[in-house]
Amino acid sequence: MTTPSAILAVEKLSVDFGGLHALRDVYLELYSQEVVGVIGPNGAGKSTLFNALCGIVEPTDGSLTLNGISHAWPKTHELADLGIARTLQGVGLFPDLTVLENVMIGATKFANSGFISAAFGRSKDEARLRERAMLALERVYGTGFAHRRADSLSYPDSKRIAIARALVSEPKILMLDEPAGGLGEEDILWMNGLIHNLKLQCSVLLVEHHMDVVMSVCDRIYVLNFGEVISSGDSEKVRRDPAVIAAYLGTGVE
Repeated sequence: MTTPSAILAVEKLSVDFGGLHALRDVYLELYSQEVVGVIGPNGAGKSTLFNALCGIVEPTDGSLTLNGISHAWPKTHELADLGIARTLQGVGLFPDLTVLENVMIGATKFANSGFISAAFGRSKDEARLRERAMLALERVYGTGFAHRRADSLSYPDSKRIAIARALVSEPKILMLDEPAGGLGEEDILWMNGLIHNLKLQCSVLLVEHHMDVVMSVCDRIYVLNFGEVISSGDSEKVRRDPAVIAAYLGTGVE
C-alpha cells in the first residue's frame, strides 16, 4: 500500500531573533483529513511556528513542501491562494460590522473586483460572497448571528464566527490558534465536535493549551520545548513520553 504524501511538510525549520534560537530544526507533517496538534510550555516556539508558516516571521533556515511540491516560505497575502487559513488567539472581528460582513471579508479571494467593493455591496461580486459567507456560517452553526453586529456576540460565539471567516476561503489547511482558549466546559465540548467535523473538509493544524482538547481531537501531536521538537506521535505515545511529562504535561496526564 502506497503511503500518502503529506499536504504540508516542514523540515529543519529554524528561526533566530538575534542571538535567540526561537526554533531549531523543527519538522512537521500534515496529511489530508487529519488534525495535528502542536503543544509545549509557554515560550516553546508554538506561535513562532505558526507565524513562520503564515509569513509573519522569516525563517532563518528550513524547507517547506505543499502537496508534494517544494515551495518558498509564504507571504501573508499568498495564504488564501495556497489554500491556507488561520484564526488568531483572540477573535479579531471588526466590531462595527455584522457577522455576515466579517465572514465575507474572508471570501474576497473569490471576488473579481476590489476588496472593499466586493465585500460591501458596490459590485456584482457581493451576492456571491454573501452566499459563500452564509455557507461558512452554516458549518459552525452560526447562521442565526448573520445580521447581528460582531460586538454583540458572546466570546464563545465570536470564536465560532472567527472560524467561519477562516473557512469561507475554502482552505485545504486550517490553522487554529488556541481555539478553546477562554471557553467554558460546555463550549469546549462543542469546539471538540466542530474540529472533528472540520477534518472531513480540510486538514487542521492547531496550537492548544487545553490538553483534554488536544488528546480528544488530534490524530497526531508534536511537542515543542525550547524551540525544538522533543516528541511526536499519537496521543497515547506522547502522553507517556518521559520527555514530554518532564517538560510539559506533568504526572497528572496519566
